[in-house]
Amino acid sequence: MRVLILAGGISHERDVSLKSGRRVADALQEAGVEVEIKEPDNELIGHLIATRPDVVWSTLHGAVGEDGSLQDLMQLAQIKFVGAGSDAARLAWNKPVAKTIAERAGLKTPQSISLPRSTFKELNAESVLAMVGTELGFPLVVKPAKSGSAQGVTKVESAKGFSKAMVDAFAYDDLVMVERFVAGTEVSVSVVDLGAGPIALPAVEIVPESGRFGYSERYTPGETDYFVPARVSRETSELLAAHALAIFDALGLRHLSRIDFIVDDDGNCWFLEANVTPGMTETSLLPQAILAQGETLASAYSALARVAFSG
Repeated sequence: MRVLILAGGISHERDVSLKSGRRVADALQEAGVEVEIKEPDNELIGHLIATRPDVVWSTLHGAVGEDGSLQDLMQLAQIKFVGAGSDAARLAWNKPVAKTIAERAGLKTPQSISLPRSTFKELNAESVLAMVGTELGFPLVVKPAKSGSAQGVTKVESAKGFSKAMVDAFAYDDLVMVERFVAGTEVSVSVVDLGAGPIALPAVEIVPESGRFGYSERYTPGETDYFVPARVSRETSELLAAHALAIFDALGLRHLSRIDFIVDDDGNCWFLEANVTPGMTETSLLPQAILAQGETLASAYSALARVAFSG
């Protein structure tokens, strides 16, 4: 089996993508899989058509890898690939849309409002923020509607920092989501299909030293403590697994995904977002969960590639 790994790109998460691609390549090569790593460039489409790899595994982050457009092109060319198809990728990439689908599937998700940049051009920005802050209440979480690795995300404690948080988020996307903050334990549940259908891996509990799981805390070793499995009750662990599988199914995902939650003090599991291209670095959550499941990365990644090839 020949697997072409796509890594790099021009998104804000380029470095993460390169590290992820290299680690996926190492694991696949350990399993005896023939691997090529390539950056997305103006020669990529021609290369795909000319070489016809058995499977493409994209570790590209940002719009180019997660908004469904690359998946559309590969589906058009009938090239098999690991991860969500184009329709599912588009649904998950748009956080407000994913939250709506989660709610319709019966899951809890923090109350939120989506504000396009045009709202602030046409209406009084100060009045808009005052109303949102009053109705949702502080603290709030401000995040780009379509972005990853917590870039552009700010926890806002009071009205004083609200405006700056919006400006920071708009630097990453023209649509910003303002979400009510839910205090609790931050956990992530990865879902993978290694050949017998989707399964939820052990939940990973995330405890950043700074108290905020931002870009640096995600990818700098030592800045965040991880507990696998998460230090939650057995009942909560089972609920998280069920919710992750429900989201995976509702969004139409396949092969692999990472689903993020907050567990509050009452044991309620609040859906935050779904990621169709989880990080694969040494500090990333999905690889940690695979190892906690008792699998090796080599066996798991080669199984994912085989499932993509057979599908």
